[in-house]
Formats: sequence, C-alpha cells, structure tokens
Amino acid sequence: MRTICAILLQMNLNKLKTVFADLPKFRLKQAFKAIFNDFAESWDEVTVFPKDLRAKLNTDFPLGIKAELIESSDGKTIKALVSFEDTKGAEAVLMHHSDSRNTVCVSSQIGCAMGCEFCATGDMGFKRNLTSDEIVMQVLLFSRLLKRSGQRVTNVTFMGMGEPFLNYDEMISAAKFLNKELGIAARHISISTCGIVGGILKFMKEPFQFNLAISLHAPNNELRSKLMPVNRRFSLEKVLQAVAAYIKETNRKVMIEYLLIKDVNDSAENAKELVKVLKKYLVNLFVVNLIPYNPTGSRPEGFANKGTFAKRTPFKFEPSSGKNIAKFKAVLEDGGIEAVQRFSFGQKIAGACGQLGTRLKNR
Repeated sequence: MRTICAILLQMNLNKLKTVFADLPKFRLKQAFKAIFNDFAESWDEVTVFPKDLRAKLNTDFPLGIKAELIESSDGKTIKALVSFEDTKGAEAVLMHHSDSRNTVCVSSQIGCAMGCEFCATGDMGFKRNLTSDEIVMQVLLFSRLLKRSGQRVTNVTFMGMGEPFLNYDEMISAAKFLNKELGIAARHISISTCGIVGGILKFMKEPFQFNLAISLHAPNNELRSKLMPVNRRFSLEKVLQAVAAYIKETNRKVMIEYLLIKDVNDSAENAKELVKVLKKYLVNLFVVNLIPYNPTGSRPEGFANKGTFAKRTPFKFEPSSGKNIAKFKAVLEDGGIEAVQRFSFGQKIAGACGQLGTRLKNR
C-alpha cells in the first residue's frame, strides 16, 4: 500500500499522471483539486468520482497523513509530529493569531547539524533532508484541520527543525508549490536561516517574493560562536554583508531574529552593541524580531563565566523577563532600529523546535 507521500513525489503532476494513467484526463484534475484545494482527507469525500473508484483509491492510495498532535490548553497552538514512510518524523506547529492569521511553522530537515546551544533539535543531530512533498505534507495536515472550522493556512514559516538553506532545492520547491497550488501568498512565506551565506546569495536571485529571516541571536562573534557554532564558518560580518547584498538586490525588508536569553544576550550593553553592528552593515530595510526564549533543554556548563559549552548540566537557559525585553527593545528603538516583540507560542506543549521529536525518541 502506498500513501499520499508516494503520490506527491516532487510536488508535480507526474506521479498523479501515473496513478490516473488509465482514467479520463479530467479525473487527474479532479484528484489534484481534491487534495490541494478541497483538502480531502479521504477519497470518500471526492463525490465527483464513482463509488468504485473511490473505494479503489482508498485501498491503493490512501490520503491519510500519520501524525501525533498536541494542542495547547488555550487552543492557540497545535504541534504535530508528522511520520513518513521510513517511520522518521518531523515537527510542524500551527499558530492561531488574534488577527485571524493561521501560521504553520514547518521543518525542512529531520534533526539538524548546526548544533545551536539553545535549540533542542541540535541534540538530535542530523538525520536526513526532507523532500518537498514531505514539507508540503506538514502544511496539508493543518490545512485539513482548519478546513473543519472554515479556516485556511494564511502564512508559512520555514523555522522548524533543520537549516532550510542546507536543503535548498527541496525547500524552494516546496515554497513555490505552496504559493502556486495552495494559494499562500509569496509575501506570507518566510525562510529562516542561521546564516548560510551561499544560501542567502542564491536566494536573492529567486524571482519569488518570499521573505528572508536571519537568526542572529548575538551582537558579536565571541558570543554568537558560543551559541551558534555556524558562526565560526560564517561570521557575523559575513552574514550581514550577505544580507546587505540581498537588500540591495531585492529591495525587500529582512527580519533579524534575536532570541532573548536571561543573563546571556539580553543586557542593555548587548542591545547597544547590536544597534552598532546592524547600522554598520544594514540600511533601512530590516526589522529586529525579539523572541522570548522558549525553554528547551539543559544549560551548557560554565556559560555564566564564559566557560566551555562541551558539557551540559541539568540547569536550563531561562527566558528574559518582560522588563528586560522592554529595556532591550527601548535601546534598539532609541538607536533608530525598528523592533517588534514576537508573542510566545506553545510553551505548555513543548512548542520549541525539536522538543516533541526528542521526547518521542527518548520515551
């Protein structure tokens, strides 16, 4: 038995054409519409098909997507571990916003090789890249859920497990498919990178108006290298120079993501240093997105006295206080930097990246 994963190989009509090769051509269009526009969860819903065809398709090519779901008590967040044909899984999160937006945060890899100290996915290590169809399936899952209440996915962010620019071709193929076939506006699709310079320079040549987000999280190389090992290869200066080239080429605003961790990167001095480095390299078209840290795992030993990150203790990183976040934001704004604060989703359901996957792996 083959699942919808097998049908959707490379997110084009070729596999569906094979499936429906012996049927009239209009059936293929009906099938495609049923899956990607009507978000059918079973062929029984596709009443334009004869009953015997629906029964055959349910047996040979079921539309089911295997996933474990956890919903927050306030109903604003649903987290899913989506399982694929090799039994491996990737995480996706649906966030309901007060302004009626429904954002799905998708994974582009299973695990991650970047090893960021604040991210639970880094503890998993890198398992494999996701195919474009496996990325789209994450959005398809939540599209089906939202359909039940008359809603749709309005935004997609590539900010889940993995580094999107290390799976560039499959990531961009999925983004294009979401835009063209699921009708999600290009400007409502955001790609976040920890700073893969070659990926940024390649991305700026894309003809689509997808958004770029940069995970910065520190105002200097010493601190950023401790938090994010990728900085040893792509320094703060190299990343921001690439972002400056992107802005010049595209004239599009870039989101600078900054995770605020108590007593690590949230001081007024850190904020002043961030103002200085951003204004040195970037002009006008950027905004700093301040993100309260969502506790994920153990705190690296010796961090408080700038010691090694090699060993971990049971102590966790802690989120900055609301007071410190407000001070940090005020320093940025006083320095002429546009800054916004992201609302924190999903803490009660292990909403930070990698938490559900590592929990399931270890249980």
